[in-house]
Amino acid sequence: MIFEALKPQVSQIVSNTEKTVNERLLNICELLETHIEYYNWVGFYFRNGDKEELLLGPYVGAPTDHTVIPFGKGICGQVAVSNKNFVVPDVSAQDNYIACSITVKSEIVIPIFVDGKNIGK
Repeated sequence: MIFEALKPQVSQIVSNTEKTVNERLLNICELLETHIEYYNWVGFYFRNGDKEELLLGPYVGAPTDHTVIPFGKGICGQVAVSNKNFVVPDVSAQDNYIACSITVKSEIVIPIFVDGKNIGK
């Protein structure tokens, strides 16, 4: 599977301390977008301090107006509240969906935890 084949490259990117965290995150986005042909928008959102909102981090794809997402809004905002993976095969069937790109047909959002705390998607 393509994901298994990419794991060593992701590990190599993450362990490269010569680059900033944002540079490494962008490199992961670029890797996924390049090697998975059906990915057309790949990015990270992170909790904004103590506020119940997510801020757009590094990403690859069309520019988006959704640079801030309140908790509970859209798929990313729902994952911020639920702390669970959310796979949406057809975004047009979701009532609570906000599009980062109009070409997106499906979406996968996975929470990122550090020391048991959900810090982003």
